Amino acid sequence: MLHPHTLKHTHTHTHSLIGACLRGNMEMEGLLVRSIYYGRIGSGATESLLERFGHDGSFLLRDSETVHGAYCLCVRKAPYVHTYRIVRSAEGWCLQDSRVRPQNFRTLETLIESYRRGTGSDVGIAPLTNPLDKTQLQYTSSRQEIVYMETCSSSS
Repeated sequence: MLHPHTLKHTHTHTHSLIGACLRGNMEMEGLLVRSIYYGRIGSGATESLLERFGHDGSFLLRDSETVHGAYCLCVRKAPYVHTYRIVRSAEGWCLQDSRVRPQNFRTLETLIESYRRGTGSDVGIAPLTNPLDKTQLQYTSSRQEIVYMETCSSSS
């Protein structure tokens, strides 16, 4: 039987390895995915970003808050921000939607580009027209300031 401190350390170590693996996947993706990937931001922050800096068809990618290892493709289509979960299986990446048969893609980039072109599947997702590039976000006014900051913690 493991000592409780050992179990906690093992869980923390495993969690940091999984996090490093996910970050590694992003480094292997193309420029589009890296530019729209916002990491671990919540749905509220996502909605604020898309409402403030985007317009209909603007989209970004973030980590899922509920499914570890999955991503959320978030698309603004006023008056809402639509969220679609993307999961990885042995066959590749797919949009998790109970209305359609899953279609697998080798990379996140090919999945997103396929849905951008409208060839992804017959799923009725909001149009993906404008990537919300995190490197282009700049907003400052005398009353408020929006700051986007990527955080990456590592455990030793």
